[in-house]
Amino acid sequence: MAVDWNPWHGCHKKSEGCKYCYVYRRDSRYELDSSAVYKTKNFDLPTRKNKKGEYVVKKGSFIWTCFTSDFFLEDADEWRIEAWKMIKERSDCKFFFITKRIERFNVNLPSDWFDGYSNVHICSTCENQKRLDERMPIFLNLPIKHKSIVCEPLLEEIDIEKYLTDEIEGVVVGGESGVEARICDYNWVLKIREACIKKNVKFTFRQTGAHFLKDGKVYTILKKYQSWQAKKANINYSKKKIVEK
Repeated sequence: MAVDWNPWHGCHKKSEGCKYCYVYRRDSRYELDSSAVYKTKNFDLPTRKNKKGEYVVKKGSFIWTCFTSDFFLEDADEWRIEAWKMIKERSDCKFFFITKRIERFNVNLPSDWFDGYSNVHICSTCENQKRLDERMPIFLNLPIKHKSIVCEPLLEEIDIEKYLTDEIEGVVVGGESGVEARICDYNWVLKIREACIKKNVKFTFRQTGAHFLKDGKVYTILKKYQSWQAKKANINYSKKKIVEK
């Protein structure tokens, strides 16, 4: 069972990938200020119980965490203390989140984190070479049991191979959505895929983005077809098991 948990909402644009942020786009439709950060009514969702005293979020749930903000946002430093406690309490669920602030990972980290909670999967985003080279040296040296890289929105060709160590479980790639989306070049996607195959790291092409360059032609793709077109490309790669001889 998949569950969305947004303990707080709102964020501050941090890097190039934030320019046309989907949260800002969506909030603007309702004239909301996305830079105003606040705790949501679902802050305690993971540990909330029904009248029978049972967790509302079922055991074994996959929890998409903080997708309308950033888990390591400065504004949420104090709230994150309680969020970590809930994540620890629900060790029977998997928490998955993406961050552009991996350098703030240690701020208010639980004292019993040690080499990481087994139920936490953290992804660092790297939309271009600058952010890849900035964030990966930090990310790779942090005590996190489950790590992945997200290159979305992919804004340029990047050289990722040297960062694909054994601890990276997967790489997710995707173009940018929205009317003002920047172009995603299929050749950039394939280069990352080639590096993943070479280093035997799982690769997922999640979406084309709104403006997709392939074979010298730019295609404008509606949002509802972007993931479908990526899947249709059939270029995802599953990590191969290495059999010791």
